[in-house]
Amino acid sequence: MTGFLLRRLIGAAFTVFAISVIIYAVFYVAPGNVAQITCGPRCSPIQVHQVSEQLRLDDPLYTQYWHFLQGIFVGRDYSTGTSVLHCDAPCLGESYRTDQQVTDLILTKLPVTASLALGAMVMWLILGVGTGVLSAWRRGRPTERILTGLTLAGTATPVFIIGLLLMIVVCGTLGWLPYPEYVPFTQDPQQWAWNLLLPWVSLALIESAKYARLTRASILETLAEDHVRTFRAYGVSERSIITRHALRGAAAPVIALNANDVGTMFGGALLTESLFGLPGIGRELVHAVQVVDLPVVVGMVLVTGFFVVLANVVADVLYAVADRRVVLA
Repeated sequence: MTGFLLRRLIGAAFTVFAISVIIYAVFYVAPGNVAQITCGPRCSPIQVHQVSEQLRLDDPLYTQYWHFLQGIFVGRDYSTGTSVLHCDAPCLGESYRTDQQVTDLILTKLPVTASLALGAMVMWLILGVGTGVLSAWRRGRPTERILTGLTLAGTATPVFIIGLLLMIVVCGTLGWLPYPEYVPFTQDPQQWAWNLLLPWVSLALIESAKYARLTRASILETLAEDHVRTFRAYGVSERSIITRHALRGAAAPVIALNANDVGTMFGGALLTESLFGLPGIGRELVHAVQVVDLPVVVGMVLVTGFFVVLANVVADVLYAVADRRVVLA
């Protein structure tokens, strides 16, 4: 098990390194004159040159990337023109617009996005897997057709449509909940949960449709195998076959899909955060793109990639716990 985990961690480290190279090349090489983009269209050539010197954009690309890696592991210094500021590791750069360190900015937004992602994950797993199991159990009956139709409708409906309808009905018409406004968990856990309930439900209704269809397909595939026919021949009940055998076979694809979804959510659920006014990573990323704040964009995209890789490593470990054959593969 130790060797398996070590191999996965080494592979994850190489993956994150490759992601960082691609992201840096896309945002610092492809755009062209980064100093001109940063300074703005009205800057004179002299001002553009000053910005380029201040940000050390005249250095070769490999030197710039080395400074970027150096900042992540040991920190780096930044020149403001009149003084030098030190950025402690892990340093992802400094915002062109606010002079705030990107790492500090991400850390202030991360609790909001983590609250949204983890709460929605619990809901979509319970709702999606439960619906998939029920649909497979009641296969060929009206219940299955109704659940299949609902999951298709959930897959086809955009999250902002569901979010808007929930706010109009639940907050406006019925007045059951206040309009969402993020409250830190450490400040008031009850208000934290109540204000995140609608964003959780909006994401869960969309995501659970995928898990319901995946769970149903995996269970039906397992039920068609020879060993299941043997269980039926020995008189094992259908409920026991589904819950104790078929559901275990559906666990692997559900774990894989959930790892990818949760990792992506940690990078920011852009539409959900913007719709409900949540000050998370996704909303900040949209703003950084609008004002062309490249260090913030690069830092947040890199963090998104890191969480996706981390979630997949956790998924691999869960595979190994559920099926020891994975360790030997």
